[in-house]
Amino acid sequence: MKKLFKGFAVAAVLSVSAGAALNVHANTGALDKILEQVKQERISEGKINKQREQEFLSDRADKQALLNKAKSQLAAEKARGDRLTKEYAQNENTLAEKEAALQSAQGTLGEMFGVVRRAAADAIGSIEASLVSAEKPGRAEILRSLAAAKELPTVRELEELWIALQTEMTESAKVSTFETEVAGLDGNATVKKVTRIGNFNLVTDDGYLIYSPETKSIQPLGKQPDGYILAGISDLENTSADNYAGVYVDPTRGAILRINTQKATLEEYFHQGGVVGYIITALLGLGMLITAIRFVDLTLTTSKIKSQLKNVATPNTNNPLGRILKVYHDNKNQDVENLELKLDEAILRETPRIEAGINIIKILAAIAPLLGLLGTVIGMILTFQTITLFGTGDPKIMAGNISLALVTTALGLIAALPLILLHAVVAGRSKSVLHILDEQSAGIIATHAEKEKA
Repeated sequence: MKKLFKGFAVAAVLSVSAGAALNVHANTGALDKILEQVKQERISEGKINKQREQEFLSDRADKQALLNKAKSQLAAEKARGDRLTKEYAQNENTLAEKEAALQSAQGTLGEMFGVVRRAAADAIGSIEASLVSAEKPGRAEILRSLAAAKELPTVRELEELWIALQTEMTESAKVSTFETEVAGLDGNATVKKVTRIGNFNLVTDDGYLIYSPETKSIQPLGKQPDGYILAGISDLENTSADNYAGVYVDPTRGAILRINTQKATLEEYFHQGGVVGYIITALLGLGMLITAIRFVDLTLTTSKIKSQLKNVATPNTNNPLGRILKVYHDNKNQDVENLELKLDEAILRETPRIEAGINIIKILAAIAPLLGLLGTVIGMILTFQTITLFGTGDPKIMAGNISLALVTTALGLIAALPLILLHAVVAGRSKSVLHILDEQSAGIIATHAEKEKA
């Protein structure tokens, strides 16, 4: 900018000089002013340049000081690095010597350290899964720290290991009762009194419980075992400390009980029979109903006949024998042959009423196993269809159809056996009634024949 200004000033001087040739006296004052102005600007520019030079020299001195300081620090750090390297090498040698001295001083203690770590690691799983942990939780923490330790255990830690193992052995031989939270099947937890039978089972008033080591929670079985097994729990609850009570225990700590929950009940087995099973059951119910009706009717008839036998002279038409005696009284004047025919006719009229429904029971007893065989055939057909579609890789796919075949067969036999027995009972009762009628009829004819001969 200053150079440009100087150029303008020179141009102005030249233009003034050109004009001065025309009018020298008129422009002399203007030239003096311009010259004075140029001198002043030169002085000002020299001061500015000198100030800049001083500033540059000052900055150069500062940067040189910083450079010297950095070089000094670099040299100090290099010296420190060399010193630390030597110290590290010396420390490595010292550490190796100390480790060798430690191994030598430990002697057989090093072997004991390994035994302690191994024993602690082996005991963690068994103690965490133990039913004793349901009553006394947190016993595996000290064992976990011992198993992960990298130094020799202290005397206190060795005592804790011994106490943990001794506690497990001692508590496994006890029957203990304590209160704790029991998670219900609906997800709600309630505080209940739980009895621990050694290290085998946890029981409460509602039945057997299962302890989950993963969640550290106690929950009931999805399905309790049979009633005769649960009866032992109530006996245990009502037994004092000085007495004994028999109770079923699961030596697998609940594994057998869990398998038991998957076992089908009799009701579930029954429903596996399907429609054929329901039909067989309906036939059994119908046969038992007919049997009950006929048995009651024949029993009442037998009772009435026995009452009639006590009063043969006065026939009562409310029983078969009374009606036969009435026929005799109505035909006393007939000869023996006609009277015999009349009485046989009367017995034949009573026979269908006495034997009513008995043959139906026999037919139902014959149909039931045939329906069971039908269910077996249907089940096997469905099984082969399943094998055709899905192969034999998964037996569970075929289990339902095989259950249908076996359950219907069993239901057919179960229905047939009692129906055959009931048919025999009812048929025997009807035959006894008919025998009484035949006996009385033969006696009446014999008496009438004797009277005619007389």
